[in-house]
Amino acid sequence: MKSTVRRVRSRPIYNGKIVSLREDTVVLPRGTEAIYEYVEIKAGASVLAMEDNGDVWLVREWKYAIDRPSLEVVSGGIEPGEAAIAAAMRELREEAGLVAKEWIPMGVVDPFTTMLSCPTSLFLARGLEPVEREPEEAEEFMEVLRMPLSEALSLIDSGLITHGASCVLIFKAAANQARHHSV
Repeated sequence: MKSTVRRVRSRPIYNGKIVSLREDTVVLPRGTEAIYEYVEIKAGASVLAMEDNGDVWLVREWKYAIDRPSLEVVSGGIEPGEAAIAAAMRELREEAGLVAKEWIPMGVVDPFTTMLSCPTSLFLARGLEPVEREPEEAEEFMEVLRMPLSEALSLIDSGLITHGASCVLIFKAAANQARHHSV
């Protein structure tokens, strides 16, 4: 489906290091002008690290924006000029102290399509090997947890995992595993 909305003006309201707020004036299909305000956040990558036995690795850290700890898959921003897979590999090493031999692309999610542009590439990492963690300062006190995939699914169901990309990635990994085990 092609957009029938035409942008006539776009102006930045705020430009930060990670977040930008924009206001666009558009013409709708019937000729009416409208204003769209939306947030642009740099693209991200999320990775679910899975052991051969199906256990998964998650991280728990305090998230300032929600004022509480969050249990989630390894995630981080994609730096300018960096490929999504390279960001996922970097984040897995930094946050969880793991490297993977196999990387399976699991798609892209858009967390809130009405007012937010922040595409997040999803990856499943297999063939894991431990390495020394290289956390950034803000990640220094991050807790790294290993658990069965079934437990991660239960934590989503109980509301203890609320990070959107994590929920999607864990569900996709479970569906992928179910397809391969039912053959």
